Amino acid sequence: MSQHHKSHGFALFKYIGPGLLVTVGFIDPGNWATNLAAGSTFGYALLWVVTFSSIMLIIIQHNVAHLGIVTGLCLSEAIHKYLRPSLSKPILVSAMLASISTSLAEILGGAIALQMLFGLPIRIGAVIVTFVSVLMLLTNTYNKIEKIIIAFISIIGFSFLYELILVDVDWGAAVTGWVKPSFPPNSLLIITSVLGAVVMPHNLFLHSEVIQSRKWNLEDEAVMQKQLKYEFCDTLFSMTIGWAINSAMIILAAATFFKQGVEVNELQQAQHLLTPLVGNNAGIIFALALLFSGVSSTITSGIAGGSIFTGFFSKPYHHKNLDTKIGILLSFLPALLIIFLITDPFRGLIISQMLLSIQLPVTVFTQVYLTSHKKSNG
Repeated sequence: MSQHHKSHGFALFKYIGPGLLVTVGFIDPGNWATNLAAGSTFGYALLWVVTFSSIMLIIIQHNVAHLGIVTGLCLSEAIHKYLRPSLSKPILVSAMLASISTSLAEILGGAIALQMLFGLPIRIGAVIVTFVSVLMLLTNTYNKIEKIIIAFISIIGFSFLYELILVDVDWGAAVTGWVKPSFPPNSLLIITSVLGAVVMPHNLFLHSEVIQSRKWNLEDEAVMQKQLKYEFCDTLFSMTIGWAINSAMIILAAATFFKQGVEVNELQQAQHLLTPLVGNNAGIIFALALLFSGVSSTITSGIAGGSIFTGFFSKPYHHKNLDTKIGILLSFLPALLIIFLITDPFRGLIISQMLLSIQLPVTVFTQVYLTSHKKSNG
C-alpha cells in the first residue's frame, strides 16, 4: 500500500514541470516592469489585478493543457485542423504578433541587465541576447540547462517573497488590494499591462506544446484522466507560486517607492528592492536575475513563436525543422528591429505587455471553442 502511495507521489513529482516553465514566463522582465509601475504609482490598489489574472490563468492554462493531452496537438495545430482557413490564419497571425510583443519585452529585459552589469548599450545587448537565445534553441541546449535557469529565477522570486518579512508592509491595505477591485485615475494602462504580463497569450501556445513532451498512450481513458489530474496539480501549484511572486513585487514597490512618493520609470530602480536582503550587492544580483529571466523567457517566447508558425502548416514544433526555425526568427527579428527604433525601454516594456492583453481575448475564445468542440474533446 505504501509502495503504491510512493509511486503515486513520485509520478506526480515527475509531472511538475510544464507549469513551472509557464511560471518563468510570467515572472519575466515585462512583469518586473509592470509590477514596479503598479506598486510605485498606485500602492497596494492594483493587487487585485494579479489575483484576478492568476485565477483566469489557472482556468485557461488547464483548459489548453487539456486540449494538448486529449488531442495530442498543440494549440496552433488544433486551430489549423479544426477551424476554417478564413478564421485560423488571422488568429495565428495575431498570435504571432503577440509572440513578437513578448520577445520584445524579454530581449529588452536581458539587454537592460547587460547594461547594468557591463555598461553595454541597449541595442548591442539586445543583439547579444537574441543571438544567444537563437543558438540555444537551434542546438536544443536549452533543454539541458532549463532546470538550472528555472532554479535561479525561482531563487530570486522567493527572495522577493522572503523580503516581505524585512520591510514594513501595510498588510491591511495589501489584503484589501488583493480582493477589492479599484480603478485609480490614470491606471488603465497599468491594469491592462499587468493583465497582459500575467496571462500571456504565447504561454497558452507554449503550454499546449510543452505538454507534448510527455508521451502517453492517448487511447487509454484511465491514463488520460490520470494525466489530466496531474496536469491540474502542476498548473495550480505553479500558478499559485507565480501569483505570490508577482504580488510580492507589487507589495515591495508599494512599501518602498510608493511610500516615499517615488514613481518608477526604469527597471534599474528595482535593484533597490533587493537592498534590504543582500545590501550593496543588490544591483549585481538583481541584474543577474534579470539577465537569466530575460534569456530564459526569450527562449520560451521563441518556442511559442516556432510552435505558432509550424501550426500554419499543421506540423509539430521541432528545433531541426525549417518551419520551426523560421517561426523562431519571425518572433525575434521584428522585436529586435523595434528595439532599435524605440527611445524609452521601460515604456516599451509596459506597452508590449498592454498589447498582449489586447490579443488575449482572441486566443482565449479560440481555445474555449476548441475544447468545447466535440471533435477536439475526445
